[in-house]
Amino acid sequence: MTSTNHRLSQILGHLGDIYQYMGIEERFRALAYTKAARTIDNLKDDITIYIKNNTLEDIPGIGESIAEKIIEFVHTGKIRKYEELKKKVPLELLDLMSVSGFGPQSLRQIHSELNITTRAQLIKALEDGRISKLKRFGAKKVENMMRGLKLQKQSQERILWWQAKEIGDRIKAELGQLKEVRKIEVAGSIRRGKETVGDIDILVSCAPAHRKKVIQAFTLLSNRKMVIAKGETRASILINDFDRQVDLRVINAQEWGAALLYFTGSKEHNVYLRTLAKQEELKINEYGVFRIKDGHKVAGSSEEEIYRVFGFQYIPPELREMNGEFELAAKGKIPALIELGEMKGDMQMHSTWSDGAMDIEALARHVMEHYPYEYIVLTDHSVSSRIAGGKDEKSFRKQFVEIDRVNQKLGRQLIRKGVEVDILPDGSLDLKDDLLVEMDWVCASIHSGFAHDNTSRLVKACQHPLVNCIGHPSGRLIGKREAYGVDWKKLFSVAARTGTAIEINAQPDRMDLSDTLARQAREAGVMLTISTDSHSAENFSFMKCGTTVARRAGCEASDVLNTKSWKEVEAFVKRKRKKQNRKP
Repeated sequence: MTSTNHRLSQILGHLGDIYQYMGIEERFRALAYTKAARTIDNLKDDITIYIKNNTLEDIPGIGESIAEKIIEFVHTGKIRKYEELKKKVPLELLDLMSVSGFGPQSLRQIHSELNITTRAQLIKALEDGRISKLKRFGAKKVENMMRGLKLQKQSQERILWWQAKEIGDRIKAELGQLKEVRKIEVAGSIRRGKETVGDIDILVSCAPAHRKKVIQAFTLLSNRKMVIAKGETRASILINDFDRQVDLRVINAQEWGAALLYFTGSKEHNVYLRTLAKQEELKINEYGVFRIKDGHKVAGSSEEEIYRVFGFQYIPPELREMNGEFELAAKGKIPALIELGEMKGDMQMHSTWSDGAMDIEALARHVMEHYPYEYIVLTDHSVSSRIAGGKDEKSFRKQFVEIDRVNQKLGRQLIRKGVEVDILPDGSLDLKDDLLVEMDWVCASIHSGFAHDNTSRLVKACQHPLVNCIGHPSGRLIGKREAYGVDWKKLFSVAARTGTAIEINAQPDRMDLSDTLARQAREAGVMLTISTDSHSAENFSFMKCGTTVARRAGCEASDVLNTKSWKEVEAFVKRKRKKQNRKP
């Protein structure tokens, strides 16, 4: 992405936030600018090329009005409308619109009635009781707001796994170019796949004579902000991305396995190994496994070697959380965890027909070019999701025609017809059965009523014969919105009985189901799906997030529906319809 595209995307995104803040009457403008920002953010070529070729309005989601503002930005470096509107709204408060307990209407009322314009002022007004005196701000509402702010603060102390992984991978690639580096790995929470990460741990193996050069290169990384510490075998820096601390350990080749095991963790997993070692008159640390009586080293060059010393099958990093992994490893029953390469399709994504940044053909061609999928399921939003550009029955029938046209042009049945249908407050769906029955795949999701227990809504959706999957089931947004209440045991029981799949939504700020709940679902006999919920080209890579959640849940390929062929997916759909006495 070019710097021009990046700056333009930021401004268009801010305009979308401003229009969202301004109220429901501006929801279509808010959606238009948000979609345009995503689209510009995803362009490979500089936006000026489109202006030069007079093809700006050929970009999906760029209409005449937005095109004019893009041209204005390229020529002047500013957008007058943005400069005008940002003076009329409290910009600092707009960042809170996605935080649980807050929203455009609440923030507008607080701003207008208390003249509050900053986050600090808002927190003070919550603490001194001024906000609780406002109309529609009862004790429960204020409590939710305080909890939302606390959740956001906690999230700022840690970053999402995907963000941390990207940082770790970039550092690994940069340091890995040194010929002196024999092995390099990202360890810690990133390697285990934890949904959030604090500091980033990098492990390097090299000859002792080359340590100084490796450490020097680390402290001069392109994204470093400052050097915190620098020694003979370790160093710590602060990088510009999220002001994260990155710690480097440089070790000898014969210590690689012990160090990788030690610095991967988890702490509880390592403590258990140390306890076992003592019982067998051994000592284990980051340098190896040693006999206590004579100091003889018995293992350390590989993790497999170390586990073997204690009579265990190799335990993958994602399972090292003291959740029964040692019992399985002792019996040789560690599951063959699902691999990214086993995915045969993606079950949820959005196009410009709702809130996606790519038209259907561009989306399909991107997938064909970059992913070996047999199928993808297009699941644009249904009518109730207005802010997401939800479509009615007539629009979906038009979309069917477009999907058929694109598939014919591609020469294969890549795109399958689907929908992310809204589950209404009473548990019913917001599209009629005579349309849903024509869908290849129906994913039902909740997009409202997050403050309530939603068990009955989800259970009723599972019982609907045309619902194939429940999307992002807990509704959480990591660091922004807590999960709503659900009786998970009941939901998983109903899902298993009715033949309804439950989604692992791979968006980095969702990872929903969580690994813990995905494990419970699997153990209850529920079939899982992993979906990227892609809204732009770059989102398709999030499948790695989803498979990581599934691995932490102990899932094998057989536990995930979209590791199977489309013929098997169709059979899954037909079984439910037959079971529920409803045939197409």
